[in-house]
Amino acid sequence: MLESRPVRAPLVRTLMLQCGEIWPYPAPSYLLRELSIVSQATPERIVIATRESRLALWQAEHIKARLEGLYPGCNVELLGMTTRGDQILDRPLAKVGGKGLFVKELETALLDGRADIAVHSMKDVPMVMGDEFVLPCITEREVPLDAFVSNRYDSLADMPPGAVVGTSSLRRESQIHAQYPFLAVTSLRGNLDTRLRKLDEGQYDAIILAAAGLTRLGLGERIRSVMPAEVSLPAAGQGALGIECLAARPDVIAWLQPLVDADTAACVLAERAVARALAGSCEVPLGAYAVIRGGQLWLRGFVARPDGSEIVRAEREGAPADADALGRALAEDLRAQGAEAILADIG
Repeated sequence: MLESRPVRAPLVRTLMLQCGEIWPYPAPSYLLRELSIVSQATPERIVIATRESRLALWQAEHIKARLEGLYPGCNVELLGMTTRGDQILDRPLAKVGGKGLFVKELETALLDGRADIAVHSMKDVPMVMGDEFVLPCITEREVPLDAFVSNRYDSLADMPPGAVVGTSSLRRESQIHAQYPFLAVTSLRGNLDTRLRKLDEGQYDAIILAAAGLTRLGLGERIRSVMPAEVSLPAAGQGALGIECLAARPDVIAWLQPLVDADTAACVLAERAVARALAGSCEVPLGAYAVIRGGQLWLRGFVARPDGSEIVRAEREGAPADADALGRALAEDLRAQGAEAILADIG
């Protein structure tokens, strides 16, 4: 690992605070010039902190291969670790601390110098990060929608009253309750293979998973149908991979810039701005989903009661360069339409 130049770190942190936690879209030319000054050398060694689930390791290996392609002389290594989120499997995440359980140990490895970067599924990254950390790279998104997985039925609409649907997400649960109140929705925890095993054992009639994870692990054949956003609006950041590092490592930030997908970064920035403004966490049934169409960023969001008895929806469209502002504006729209009362009751 090369030493960073501390004199540049305050500038990097200031820019990140101005543009949100995610690298600005599009990156201003003066910032790129600054980074080129900071990091003239090719990295010799990069250590990636990762969870040890099969999906997390796939994601880390994917980024490892991308970095090795960019820097053929660089030794890229994985540092696998188990997080508290991986260990607590008998309770819903909303009851044991939320998404931060999946990243704390990885961030500790960044702080103590054991790792240079950490690779995350963006939907698992807390909406508020410590000042020490930044997300300078969001890579190209996989399919961001939810997947309906069942051995018996083709979709939620095909399921009979009383059929059991498993999900780990209050976001998914609230949308199912609202549209299919005759179905039973129960908690589903564990890694991807564990969840599929529970389905195959007959514990559930169907389960809802992120399509991206199934696709990445070559399990696309298990998907009976991909759920349209109108049926199940995705979580903020779903399907996107983010790379985290210390704000005091502008050298690392520079190395990662060739991996950035600007459209995905803009969409994820807008989605996370919605969730952050609404105190989004595992305890709040909240969805936010953006796409680029015709050069514009189209952003949709909702807040719901867990039982689906009330759902507030809104949407906005604007320039991708205004992604953060669009997200904050949409959050205010939701509050004005009734989300404030829902959030107060849940809180």
